[in-house]
Amino acid sequence: MKILIVEDEKFLAESIQEYLKKQYQTEIAQDFESAKEKVLNYDYDCILLDITLPDGNGLNILKILKEENKTEGIIIISAKNSLDDKILGLELGADDYLPKPFHLSELSARISSVIRRRNFDGNNVLKINDLDIDAVAKTVKFKHQFLDLTRTEFDLLAFLISNKNKVVSKSAIAEHISGDQAEFFDNFDFIYAHIKNLKKKITNSGARDFLKSVYGMGYKYEVF
Repeated sequence: MKILIVEDEKFLAESIQEYLKKQYQTEIAQDFESAKEKVLNYDYDCILLDITLPDGNGLNILKILKEENKTEGIIIISAKNSLDDKILGLELGADDYLPKPFHLSELSARISSVIRRRNFDGNNVLKINDLDIDAVAKTVKFKHQFLDLTRTEFDLLAFLISNKNKVVSKSAIAEHISGDQAEFFDNFDFIYAHIKNLKKKITNSGARDFLKSVYGMGYKYEVF
């Protein structure tokens, strides 16, 4: 799962990235223009958004997301603790507001909450076909057996399930699991390898394989 940190304080941005990197793929934008470029060109599960940026107001990023009909979860992180900013941010589509300073553990908990609401129907554990997917522990279980998934495999499965019954292109998958580095890949062979390993681990557990390849288009996870 992919997080964008929009924060001009370099030390804070890097501290957040270091704390979250074991759970999520993270990217940093330290000013308004780079944040704008990223949200227009890439998709994220959650965006951590500072209001006060050196070259613009972070709330305008919310307006851009709304205009583009994008559905990222948004948590405003700002030292500006005025009620007006908080209300305006929530009215523009933010999911949460966390004033600075904050504990990184609380930020992580709020990110998990936003992602659960956005991708897992508000549940900690999502039951899909034969599988139990725990959004907090980031585990997948068939009956009483845990699947030994890597973080990338879990993120890939969660991404496909959040787009259940829809065909997801290879380029969208590459972007989701590799971020803005995806544009440097010559081909999508690495996606095929992750899909192959994920399908094998699902079927080896005894669960049925609902992860389907759609020739020339991409992949989808069928849910009945």
